[in-house]
Amino acid sequence: MNEIENGVQHGERSSEPVTQSAHVNGIRLCYWDIGRGPALLLLHGFPDSKQLWRHAVDPLRAAGYRVIVPDLRGFGESERPSTVDAYSLTHVVADVIGLLDALQIAACDIVAHDWGAPVAWSMALVAPARIRRQVALTVGHPAYFQRPSLEQRRLSWYMLLFQFEGVAEALLEQDNWALFRDFVGHHPECERWVSDLSRPGALTAGLSWYRANMHPAATVGEVPALPAVTVPTLGIWASGDAYLAEACVTSSAERVSAEWRYERLDGVGHWIPLDAPDRMVGLVLDWLGHPSANRTPKGAPERHVVGRPGELGSDGVIAEPSARV
Repeated sequence: MNEIENGVQHGERSSEPVTQSAHVNGIRLCYWDIGRGPALLLLHGFPDSKQLWRHAVDPLRAAGYRVIVPDLRGFGESERPSTVDAYSLTHVVADVIGLLDALQIAACDIVAHDWGAPVAWSMALVAPARIRRQVALTVGHPAYFQRPSLEQRRLSWYMLLFQFEGVAEALLEQDNWALFRDFVGHHPECERWVSDLSRPGALTAGLSWYRANMHPAATVGEVPALPAVTVPTLGIWASGDAYLAEACVTSSAERVSAEWRYERLDGVGHWIPLDAPDRMVGLVLDWLGHPSANRTPKGAPERHVVGRPGELGSDGVIAEPSARV
């Protein structure tokens, strides 16, 4: 059963959105839910939380979107299951679908970064009707990692290290997180990441995403053929990405049977939402559109969801007798 909790927690600064929580797919997820209009879901990766999107939330809301930003399982304020298999993409996709169900959202747009992108791609494969359009930042179609290139294997050295339970945690934490700081290129966000990952169980939870989904054994022998995605997709890669080859995204062109577009951001690092939020938002809105252009003028009667209870409305909201958008 998916339930929205009544209680809310305020952000660490007054300018931050209010954090809400919901019990979905057997765990507690925390999230931001800001604005009115078509639903737009923002998904983060490792070692991030919903804070990754803090620079993008306001401009996307101002453009006319209802912006929903969860802490995915194991990250931020959301629950951290203790077993490795609890972090398989199957469970995470079920979390996201469960959150949409709890919020009575039948379909949404998605912008996803790092691990969030495989979640979005996987959701597009198993539940394409729930996604109108998607934007995949830094990571392409999951088939790429079934047979990664030598270049990608070199860039992905850390994924092998992360498989060693206990050893990886010790190496990353020792000497005041020296290896971790080197690994993320001493990014300005580093202190926030170290603070988050220093909480009991948080680092292991983050590494469990790699252990559950990127074990080397998964690429040995025959691998299942993954179909093309039928959701219109914009892929974005940054030239300064130290972890993912450009082909990771560009190869998706042949694995998307719907509209496909690729954009390369030169002079930008892996963390696009932090390093180039304005450029990213511009590309996102160019791809998804500006709902505010079609909004009811200020002072006009408030618009209601049109449709019978349980029917999908034009904004991707499941209509109720008194539901408002």
